[in-house]
Amino acid sequence: MSKEKEELLFCPLGGSGEIGGNMNLYAYGKEEDQKWIIVDLGVSFADESVPGIDLIMPDAGFIIDKKDDLLGIVLTHAHEDHIGAVAHIWPDLRCKIYATPFTAALILEKFKEKKIDISSFLEIVPLNSKIKLGKFEIDFVTLTHSILEPNGLSIKTPLGTVLHTGDWKIDPNPLIGSQIDEQKLKSIGERGVSAMICDSTNIFSPGRAGSESNVRDSLLRIMELKTNRILVTSFASNVARMESIFYCAKKTGRNICLVGRSMQRIYRAAKKCGYLQGLIEPLDPKDAKKVVKNKILYLATGSQGEPMGAMTRIINGIHPDVYLESGDCVIFSSKIIPGNEKKLYHLQNLIVKNKMEMISEENAFVHVSGHPNRDDLKDMYKWVKPQCVIPVHGEHRHMAEHVKFAKEMQVPKTLLIENGDIIKILPGNKPEIIDKAPSGKVYLDGNINVETDSKSIKDRKNLSANGYLEITLIISNNGSVKKPVISYKGIPEKNEDDTFIFDIEDEIVSICRTFSMDNKKQQQNLIETLKQNCRRIVREKTGKKPFTNINITRI
Repeated sequence: MSKEKEELLFCPLGGSGEIGGNMNLYAYGKEEDQKWIIVDLGVSFADESVPGIDLIMPDAGFIIDKKDDLLGIVLTHAHEDHIGAVAHIWPDLRCKIYATPFTAALILEKFKEKKIDISSFLEIVPLNSKIKLGKFEIDFVTLTHSILEPNGLSIKTPLGTVLHTGDWKIDPNPLIGSQIDEQKLKSIGERGVSAMICDSTNIFSPGRAGSESNVRDSLLRIMELKTNRILVTSFASNVARMESIFYCAKKTGRNICLVGRSMQRIYRAAKKCGYLQGLIEPLDPKDAKKVVKNKILYLATGSQGEPMGAMTRIINGIHPDVYLESGDCVIFSSKIIPGNEKKLYHLQNLIVKNKMEMISEENAFVHVSGHPNRDDLKDMYKWVKPQCVIPVHGEHRHMAEHVKFAKEMQVPKTLLIENGDIIKILPGNKPEIIDKAPSGKVYLDGNINVETDSKSIKDRKNLSANGYLEITLIISNNGSVKKPVISYKGIPEKNEDDTFIFDIEDEIVSICRTFSMDNKKQQQNLIETLKQNCRRIVREKTGKKPFTNINITRI
């Protein structure tokens, strides 16, 4: 194969121009014979603008069409925005999955829930080891982040090397797991890095991200002063934070109780992989409620105010096993993910209203980020010495600022991209955008993947905004019409005397007089006429245009 005709391509389908939904593609080879790998396959979370939808995934159609040339999925770490879509999209790919032990344990759980045996496709990669996929030699580099086993990927090809950082920061004392492998990063840099695909999340934050050990010390100082129940809520995936809460419980003479399915799941997976050893045993929530209030510490999910999360149910007094009262202390050991402010502030206001003490990163040192601040980035640039920086993992404003920052740091080349861009990294003097791949989003609607403009989404948005009107018309054999049955939901009324129902009944009678009711050929025209006119009446009376359904029953 002539190297002059080979190319190294990069294409993000998610996570560039947004926070979440990370999905990155690399290709190598001649144009007519390129082989592909996927790095990460994550989700983002829906808000109230898309009713009934919880998860949003990248549209993988571009790579699904090339699945015969797909060498595998390589996962950097186990956060949902990097692995959450794997179990939903993999059935259309059916390729090998490569992950380190902790990430692999969580992937197995996800496929078990879907009743798919993935064991023959899942390859567990030892920490700091290498794999070879076609022409790609991929070296896993131990980093630090807010989850166990975060990895950067040194992706070596015959044309040159790319460093894909994944999510990272520099934590000098990460508590669980190894420190960032500075020597390996320097070694990779000395051999030459053509491009670094780099995390942009905290580009606006000066200084350093901070260490988990400092958070542990601060949490202990806070908890030592409390005499009532303590409830800490945090991201379940932050196992170092979880261990810190266990540590604080032991130091303050309290029992600990884990609340929430994902907290229990992460705890089990970490134990299975050899972490969280030598800790006090957590109590079952049913047993924890019997413990006196100055001897119990809860660690719960729902730190973002999720409507069905453990925190929301506890604060609203509807959790079956956990009860809080005035004087208890609630600690949010987490940051607010952009977009969750409204529901989280509502929850925090309720805590204060109920006369509980509320502590968050706004009034105490109880959290550090898992992403690199500017000084962390400076160190990474110094170690790796990339010829080009391509920012990812950020909104457009983050990525544009990262390009500006890289230029200030004298990085020779930079490139600002977005989802769907196909970038030729090598050969050439500078990476450049050469084409555009189809990209977009897919919603998980129940357990079915649907397009963003699917009828189910449109109908639900209409129902949410305008309500529902149903009219059942009963027609006898001789063509006479019974009194219509009218039902509706979500349509406002002034009062019982001024209702639109009477106007609709009159309109139905009037319309039926213009049709031959025993002529079934006219039935569809009758339905459409009734629908249009009844919706018009509701709109004139209420300002709403309800989703309208007409049933005709013949007896």
